[in-house]
Amino acid sequence: MNRLHFSWALALVLTLALVTSCKKEEPAPEDENELITTVRLKFTENGTTTTQTFDWKDLDGEGGSAPTIASVGLKTNRNYKLEVEFLNESVTPVDNITEEIKEEADEHLVVVIPQPAGLLTYTYDDKDSRNYPIGLTGKIVTTSAATGTIQVQLRHQPPVGGVPVKNGTATPGSDDANVTFNVVVAP
Repeated sequence: MNRLHFSWALALVLTLALVTSCKKEEPAPEDENELITTVRLKFTENGTTTTQTFDWKDLDGEGGSAPTIASVGLKTNRNYKLEVEFLNESVTPVDNITEEIKEEADEHLVVVIPQPAGLLTYTYDDKDSRNYPIGLTGKIVTTSAATGTIQVQLRHQPPVGGVPVKNGTATPGSDDANVTFNVVVAP
C-alpha cells in the first residue's frame, strides 16, 4: 500500500512541477508600427521630367527638436504625378520604409487630405492585391490660386487574428506617420 501512495504522490509532484514550469506567452503583435523620420513628396508635372521634392523631417524623433517642413509650391491649373516616400534616416544606411510598404501593401494606406478641400484633388494610382488603394503614387490636380495644407497619413492596417482589416478607408489601424505640409498654389 505504501508503494501505491508513493507512486501517486510522485506522479502528483511531477505533474505539478510540469504545469507550474510552463509559462503562458503573450501573443506577439502581428506587426508593429514603423519608425519614420522623413516623409518625402515628389511632384512631377505632367508632360515634363522636372520633379519638385518637399520633405518633412524629424530626425531626432518625437519630443526632441521640432521637425523641419518644406512648403509645397505648385502651379495653378496643372496635373501632377505625386510619389510619397517614407524613410528612417536615424540609421545608417538609411532605411527606405517605402519598399516595405510596397511589400506589405495589403496592410498600408497613404491618405492625402487637402485643406481646404478645394485646394487640390488627389486620385490614387496604385492598388493592393485586394484592389484597395495604397497611395504611394497618385495624381494631383490644381485649379485656382490658393493656400492651405496637405495632410499625409500612413495608416498601418495589419490583420487582426489573421483576418485582413484594410477596407480602403483610413478608419482601421494606427498611424505610422501623420504629417502636414503648407501648400501654395500660384500662377
